[in-house]
Amino acid sequence: MLFLLILCCASAFLATALLIRYGRRHATRYSSSVPQRFHAGDVPRLGGAGMLLACSIGWIWMALSEKLNVPNQIRFDAWTALSLWGVAMVGVTGGVYEDVTQRLSARYRLVFTILAAALAVWLLNLSVPRLGLPWVDSWWAMSPWPAVIVAMVAISGLPHAFNLIDGYNGLAGIVALICCFALAYVALQVGDRQLAAVVIVLAGSTAGFLVWNYPRGLIFAGDGGAYLWGIVIAVASVLLVMRHPQVSPWFPALLLIYPVWETFFSIYRKASRGQSPGVADALHFHQLIYRRIVREVFHDDDARRMLMRNNRTSPYLWGFAILTVLPAVLFWNNTPMLMAFTALFVVSYVYSYISIIRFKVPRWLRR
Repeated sequence: MLFLLILCCASAFLATALLIRYGRRHATRYSSSVPQRFHAGDVPRLGGAGMLLACSIGWIWMALSEKLNVPNQIRFDAWTALSLWGVAMVGVTGGVYEDVTQRLSARYRLVFTILAAALAVWLLNLSVPRLGLPWVDSWWAMSPWPAVIVAMVAISGLPHAFNLIDGYNGLAGIVALICCFALAYVALQVGDRQLAAVVIVLAGSTAGFLVWNYPRGLIFAGDGGAYLWGIVIAVASVLLVMRHPQVSPWFPALLLIYPVWETFFSIYRKASRGQSPGVADALHFHQLIYRRIVREVFHDDDARRMLMRNNRTSPYLWGFAILTVLPAVLFWNNTPMLMAFTALFVVSYVYSYISIIRFKVPRWLRR
């Protein structure tokens, strides 16, 4: 397991370094007028390609270790490895194309993730067999279609949720890293070393990318990176719940509630103003923290000042995400507790958002 982590981290580190060196030209196409831009200069957005390459190396090694009979390695059959690689490739392709060309609309990127979800459900036979609610689960088991539809929605939607919170250096990357380790921990608790290894591969690839992304911001994950995080974490979450009845389906729900609720709340916020959910704006939770909580950094260099404020924003959201990850890991098999903490997060999020909008932020937070 440690070998996989080091292998993927080193692979992502080297791949990302090469992309920084030779992939900067495409960054000039990224408009400086878009509302979600909070950096200066032309920064490549190809981190997702580097992480996908590192993940591919990790998954291939897991499959080869079975064929070569390498001792002390996680066994991973070739079909599962190929299926997971194909699903990730389909979803990430649309994101990377958008990162390079800036010409693929949100509607077509959604099509790519839906195709990836359909492929995952077909190749890996995925479904969400229960919701952890006895009065619903008896009805749920009467037909396979609700379980398949929920799996499809989760796998196609989570990539866009990660893309939504990917606004500042290290923000979405650290959230993905924490979620991967949490999934790996619970998978090991139920004896599923193969599934733990799948997310450890993604964790190592993310760590190698983060060396260049935070705090210097030399490269961004882009849509491709966000889609890779969302697809692999969603597939791993569905597999964990499907394979192990003792794992509550509310464990991944609470674990991922920050990006998921950010997405739902953003859709509601835009719909209430008569806007399309696909229209970008600068009113997401992390953007409000950047504007109204992180204090101005005084420096003669405007680019340096923007970078420092960018880096100071992410830790606020890391702490916010950890507040959901900790109870999820502690109560991974306790549905009532997980549901209670999920509701608590939703209330806390809405209260915090309204407080920031109305400039009612405690003074000790404005650092």
